[in-house]
Amino acid sequence: MNQHHRHEPLISLNKVNLHFGRNHVLQDISTELHKGCITTLIGPNGAGKTTLVRLILGLLKPDSGTIWQESNLRIGYMPQKLQIDKTFPLTVERFLKTAQNCSKAQMKAVLSDVGASLLLEQSIHHLSGGEMQRVLLARALLRDPHLLVLDEPVQGVDINGQLELYNLISRIRDERGCGVLMISHDLHLVMASTDHVVCINHHVCCSGHPEHVTNDPSFTELFGIKGSEQLAVYSHHHNHNHDEQGSAIPDPASDHNPRNKKGCC
Repeated sequence: MNQHHRHEPLISLNKVNLHFGRNHVLQDISTELHKGCITTLIGPNGAGKTTLVRLILGLLKPDSGTIWQESNLRIGYMPQKLQIDKTFPLTVERFLKTAQNCSKAQMKAVLSDVGASLLLEQSIHHLSGGEMQRVLLARALLRDPHLLVLDEPVQGVDINGQLELYNLISRIRDERGCGVLMISHDLHLVMASTDHVVCINHHVCCSGHPEHVTNDPSFTELFGIKGSEQLAVYSHHHNHNHDEQGSAIPDPASDHNPRNKKGCC
């Protein structure tokens, strides 16, 4: 059985449709988000990615179709960008408290988890791009989420910082066993950092493991033959599997043979 179906879904969308006026923004969208699985949502500008995320977050309701979610599901959301008036004095500590009422120890713990333990007393306005993304991720983790929704999580970060953040996201998934939904335009790096890809252009064009999606004719049509060929060399492999609770367990047979390495979805 495909590992994507070994875990019960956290969220399941079935034939979801949404119109804005006469514009059919989302057409018959069916997909699932699973515990312990990193799913990346890709597609051209204006394809409906942000609208789909708003449906998943419960900020919009579909015109038809159904959206099911696990009972008492906690979602941690990391926005694409945040505009804060530079004249407004705001430390990282005060910013994290806007997520929910939490102790200083809790804030220090999540900042440590994302590699930003020294930033608690810093001004939000003095953070680098990478530091700000880590603080935003820490804020999402304060909810102890079953599902992390990350909108362009490496925006404004240099290439080395992007690699570090993608590795961090994978580590958080492994340690917490949570599901992750990423929205990204950084196709080259994200294809190496995900388990499952959903490509949409108002409808689901193709979905599956990165290797499968990059060879799909719909993907080639959207992103071009050259882009498809470049992305096809990137594949995502684990040196572990997951148990029924989503926890990482070693897979010794996969240490040196990429063909033996399997994604969790």
